[in-house]
Amino acid sequence: MRIGVDLGGTKIEGIALEGTRETARARIPTPREDYAGTIEAIASVVERLEREARGTAGVRGGSRPVADAPASVGLGIPGTLSPATGLVKNANSTWLIGRPLQADLEARLNRPLRIANDANCFAISEATDGAGAGADVVFGIIVGTGTGAGVVVGGEVLGGPNGIAGEWGHNPLPWPDDRDLPPPPCYCGRHGCIETYLSGPALARDHEQRTGARLTAEQIAERSTAGDPDAEATLERHASRMARALASIINVLDPDVIVLGGGVSNIGALYERVPRLWGEWVFECHGAGPPEEVRTRLVRARHGDASGVRGAAWL
Repeated sequence: MRIGVDLGGTKIEGIALEGTRETARARIPTPREDYAGTIEAIASVVERLEREARGTAGVRGGSRPVADAPASVGLGIPGTLSPATGLVKNANSTWLIGRPLQADLEARLNRPLRIANDANCFAISEATDGAGAGADVVFGIIVGTGTGAGVVVGGEVLGGPNGIAGEWGHNPLPWPDDRDLPPPPCYCGRHGCIETYLSGPALARDHEQRTGARLTAEQIAERSTAGDPDAEATLERHASRMARALASIINVLDPDVIVLGGGVSNIGALYERVPRLWGEWVFECHGAGPPEEVRTRLVRARHGDASGVRGAAWL
C-alpha cells in the first residue's frame, strides 16, 4: 500500500494506492498557523487511509493481503526541505518554515517518510501518466493558493542542489506594464513576485481593487463567460500576466508541455488566451523571416486535484 498526502494551504488531501488503483481517499481542512495541529492532521489522514484501505483488503487476490503490507508514506508540501539542515524553507504556509517536519512526522507515524515540494509531486504525476505523458520536458505548474512549479526531464524530476528547481512563482513578473504597478508585496519579503499576480487570491484581489466587488476566481470566470465586462477585463489582465510569465519559462527551458493545475486551472478560457498571447514575448529574432508558431502546449492537468497527491504516493 502506498499513501500520498498533499499538504495545501487550505486543505490536506490523502489517497491510498494499491499499485496504481486508488483504494481510499480523505480530505480535511489545514490547521492554518498551527504547526502541532498540522502534524496531527497529517497523521490522522494517514491513519484513516490505512483503516479504510485495510477494510477493503481480502476482496482482491494476491499473495500478500493489503492488510498485512506496510504502507509507505509520501508527503507533498508547499515548500521544500533544506538539503543543508533538513528544515522546511520557502513555504507559503509560513508556519512550517524552520521546522523539522520530516523528523516530527516520522516520530509521530513511527515509520520513514519521503517529502517533496508539492509542485514536484504534481509534475511527476502529470509527466508519468497525465497530460504530459510521453513528453521529454514537462513544466508542471500549480496556480491555486500560491504559485509553484516542477520540472520533469526524461521522466525524472529536477530538484537541484538548493532544492528549488521550478520555483517560478518567486521570480518577478516579466515585462510589467502600467496595469501591473505598483508591484504587490509577497510573503517572501520581496515585491512583484509572479505569485502575487497569478494565484487565485491575487486574481480575486485584482478584481476587487478595480471594481470593489469581492468575488472568488471561479466567480470571476463565470461572470466573464456570462458577458460581464469587468470580469472579462480582469481575466484578460490575468491571461496577459500568465502569458508573460510562461514566455520567460519557454525562453529558458523550452518545454514540450506546460501542465496547469490548481484552482485557477479550472478557468477554461486560459488555455486559448494564454498561448494566443505568449508569442509576443517568446524569443524570436526579428528580421529573420516570418515568426514561427510557438510549439509548446498549455494543457489542463489530467488528474486534476488528485495529481499532487498521486505524485506524493509515488515518492
